[in-house]
Amino acid sequence: MPPLITPSFGLLFWMLIGFGILFFILAKFAWPVITKKIAEREQFIQNQLTEADYVRQEMKNLKSEHRQLLIEAKDERDKILADARKMADRLNDEAKLRREKETDNMMAETRAAIENEKKKAIIEIKNEIANLSIEVAEKILREEFKNSLRQEELILKWVEEMKL
Repeated sequence: MPPLITPSFGLLFWMLIGFGILFFILAKFAWPVITKKIAEREQFIQNQLTEADYVRQEMKNLKSEHRQLLIEAKDERDKILADARKMADRLNDEAKLRREKETDNMMAETRAAIENEKKKAIIEIKNEIANLSIEVAEKILREEFKNSLRQEELILKWVEEMKL
């Protein structure tokens, strides 16, 4: 074999010694640092994965809590709306009853006022009839008393009626 392809024994010896020294230095100083850094990196990645799983689980929990809160909020909203409707209906009913009472009171007052006005009108008509009767009687008596003889006859007649 040609000497370029096959190395000599001395070259192999020094190459092995150089490789051994390099391996010893790397094993003594570099490998512990490298393995330590790799272990730290592996632990960091594992921590990150664990934390990501934790965050993912928390997100699921938050999502379910969020859904639950939304459902509760909708239920609360529906309850509040139902209560508001009930209150509005109750207020409308109360207002309706109040209006009906006021209307009944106004009708009663109006009926009483009409009855009073009717009584006043009847009294006024009676007074007017009485006044007219008195005026008619007065006119008749004036006509009757124009004659003095007639006056004496009427006075005697009334006196006799009084005795009875």
